[in-house]
Amino acid sequence: MNRIDWGLIGGGEESQIGFTHRAGACLQRGFQFAAGALDARPEQARTFGKSLGLDPRRAYGSWQEMLDGEMAREDRCALVTIATPNATHFEIAKAFLESGFHVLCEKPLTMTAIEARQLVQIAHQTKRICAVNYGYSGYPMIRQMRDMVAAGVLGALRVVFAEFAGGFMADAADADNPRVRWRFDPKQAGMAAVTLDCGTHALHLASYVTGQNICSVSSDFASGIKGRALEDDNLSAFRLEDGVIGRLWTSGLAIGRTHGLTLQVFGEDGGLRWGQENPNQLYWTPLNRPTQILERGSAELSPSAERASNITTGHPEGFVAAVGNIYRDLYDVISAEKAGIAPDPLALSYPSVEAGCHSIEVVEAMVASAQANGSWVEVGVRQQANLRHAGE
Repeated sequence: MNRIDWGLIGGGEESQIGFTHRAGACLQRGFQFAAGALDARPEQARTFGKSLGLDPRRAYGSWQEMLDGEMAREDRCALVTIATPNATHFEIAKAFLESGFHVLCEKPLTMTAIEARQLVQIAHQTKRICAVNYGYSGYPMIRQMRDMVAAGVLGALRVVFAEFAGGFMADAADADNPRVRWRFDPKQAGMAAVTLDCGTHALHLASYVTGQNICSVSSDFASGIKGRALEDDNLSAFRLEDGVIGRLWTSGLAIGRTHGLTLQVFGEDGGLRWGQENPNQLYWTPLNRPTQILERGSAELSPSAERASNITTGHPEGFVAAVGNIYRDLYDVISAEKAGIAPDPLALSYPSVEAGCHSIEVVEAMVASAQANGSWVEVGVRQQANLRHAGE
């Protein structure tokens, strides 16, 4: 396996996600951590980068310095991951894509759908990958769910229920905690709080597993803790392309729920249920028959689920490995490009820039719906037309 140089922007010493990216990227031994601008404070960025073993010349003080430095090298990074605050994603992703780098961006992709659509266009024009770290889609049993739905095992779909609800925003005393405060600041977080932070993961899984985009939404936003400028609870109904009924509950107020990411898909011939806190098992209930438990790593799974399993069945395999599967996908696609061959079709499972853009369009529609007391709002281009008409 030929190693490919990889760089990280953000994800510094105090970051929750930085370790996950560094471990996940190198899990399959495909990527080599070669460059970084790991902190908004230049000296801390350089010091932390060197402490992780980076060549001092590639432990940069800012993302602009990293872009200039890597552009000047023949062995520049092929892939750059952006793990910075939401408001910076667009500017950094745009600059690196236009300079010829492949990009993996933390969610949300951008602050607005207009920015997201621009990144879609830039990625197409430059023929560079712009992926989004919806890391839960890297779990083997999520890919098993997707394959079972695509194969028609559930029959025609009827209902999708997605949850991401925990108690991680429930302490009012966290008002001055910098790790919590920024999530409710529209200038840093964007148009929504828990919906962008957590709900987009659940919504992405709903689309990823069913293979259908969300067409319309009806949303109720609430702030359970007074004084917050953005919502900490969202209960929404939505419709998928084929008219499938969808439901989302995302909340930061659910004390007692540890992580709270679950997905359930119900069709005419059976139902599937998966929870991130027990990710190695998928519950499959055929119509009028007992529930079966499908185990990660077992022989009867689909090829994409087998490919995403890194250790034998019965051993815990968690979020770092799931993110590692996103990096494996990207490594295989980038390697195929370098070799001038078509990539393994299974490697095209990573969350694309189009998926990231769709998430922003859905959240914009949810915000509009919540502001209109739950009225149904169409997603995407049709939503923009509706908003323009309303302003005339």
